[in-house]
Amino acid sequence: MLGILTFIIIFGILVVVHEYGHFYFAKKSGILVREFAIGMGPKIFAHIGKDGTAYTIRMLPLGGYVRMAGWGDDSTEIKTGSPASLTLNAEGAVTRINLSQKQLDTTSLPMNVTTYDLEDKLTITGLVLDETKTYPVDHDATIVEEDGTEVRIAPLDVQYQNASVWGRMITNFAGPMNNFILGALVFILLMFVQGGAPNYQSNVVQVTDGGAMQAAGVQSGDRILEIAGTKVDTWSEITDAVSTATENLSDGQTIAVTVETEDNQTENLEITPKKSGSQYLIGVSVGLKTGFWDKIQGGLSETWTGATAILTALKNLIASFSLDKLGGPVAMYQMSNQAAAQGLTTVLNLMAMLSINLGIFNLIPIPALDGGKIVINILEAIRRKPLKQETEAYVTLAGVVIMLILMIAVTWNDIMRAFF
Repeated sequence: MLGILTFIIIFGILVVVHEYGHFYFAKKSGILVREFAIGMGPKIFAHIGKDGTAYTIRMLPLGGYVRMAGWGDDSTEIKTGSPASLTLNAEGAVTRINLSQKQLDTTSLPMNVTTYDLEDKLTITGLVLDETKTYPVDHDATIVEEDGTEVRIAPLDVQYQNASVWGRMITNFAGPMNNFILGALVFILLMFVQGGAPNYQSNVVQVTDGGAMQAAGVQSGDRILEIAGTKVDTWSEITDAVSTATENLSDGQTIAVTVETEDNQTENLEITPKKSGSQYLIGVSVGLKTGFWDKIQGGLSETWTGATAILTALKNLIASFSLDKLGGPVAMYQMSNQAAAQGLTTVLNLMAMLSINLGIFNLIPIPALDGGKIVINILEAIRRKPLKQETEAYVTLAGVVIMLILMIAVTWNDIMRAFF
């Protein structure tokens, strides 16, 4: 249960932060955000804010989305002859069009819609008591769709295509940008939670509970000077020396370790490393720098290191593609489950890395991903005119198909690895 809860919390935070980036800059660019959804599938909660956005929570805690007016598959379709009920204001303009049978309003005007224009002319026409009538539609009117979701209509002046190319570009980039910011903030938080930032350039160590060094009386903050006769000054030298000293070690054998305590006393110890898998460990981790700015800098440094590692993995994936190098929701759940069992610091580390990974992945220039949209924005800036909406829709659809096939393949591969 803890693993499932951890998975939902991590995934939920990553998605909400990502989508909020799109949401915030879309509004700043003059684009109407018709819906901000947390989760997917059937709606379980909805509220229309004063800004005209419908805030919804949906049943499946797997993702979320920002529905921008005029973007992608966002559209308002009313089939000819569809029954609707209209709410009129004092001037006779339509302020609400109800297409759902789930929400009935006895004070509204029933109509069978024949034609409508909710983008340009803002009119709706249909049969009212067997008489054809046309009503003007208010610019900020709402429409209750067949599934019961109430959203604002999308006039042309508030649609995605009407925003400046730079407004659209920052709107598309804002999602990954927020993930990078979140990753950095979580890494900084991690530095404070664990008491400091890793100091890889020092031979000061943290002692692991229950480890061989603790059993020998070594304490966190002590320095390791030598391992099996090899002098060590940095963390990488410590790990290399331990690996060399235990290469041909047998259970119960000891290695010589020279330690300097915090009160400058030098001790020569015989340590019995403990076997873990195929390697022997002496029970220490990298020492910490505990200053306030050390923690801030350490969090930013870990962000850079994590991003570099992800980019290297992406480069290797492109050079030699394999589904085994990818992971979907199943793999993410497994990692969340393992992290939950190891404690808060491991959970925070996982969240930060996944956030950075999500940001980088979304910048890949594939249609349907943010990177693909940014490429289209750049082309529009060069051409000094937008692509046709139909062309953009077809390109996006192709990207969606590619991503859907890849997701199915990755998820199936994860299931096979996990259970078979």
